Amino acid sequence: MIIDSHGRAWRIGTVGVTIGLSGLPGLIDERGWKDLFGYTLQITVVGIADELAAAASLVMGQASEGTPVVHVRGFPFPLREGSLNEMLRPKDQDMFR
Repeated sequence: MIIDSHGRAWRIGTVGVTIGLSGLPGLIDERGWKDLFGYTLQITVVGIADELAAAASLVMGQASEGTPVVHVRGFPFPLREGSLNEMLRPKDQDMFR
């Protein structure tokens, strides 16, 4: 993964996001899975690559910390070839274009 800092439209503060990835999924589609109470998830698609990027960004820091690489172990989902394209919202669903 290649990550960078990213601002958000309705929040203050930057977070780490994925700007490139290979060898792991960008998204995990949990629709159809059961939650803790037995309810079926209907809209949950997790941006797993961005969640990993945010966690790595905490370790790497934003200033002069000098940690350019983070090694992640224990990824709990099957590996597959991923692409940033799977994470980009289609134009017809984009509220800012």
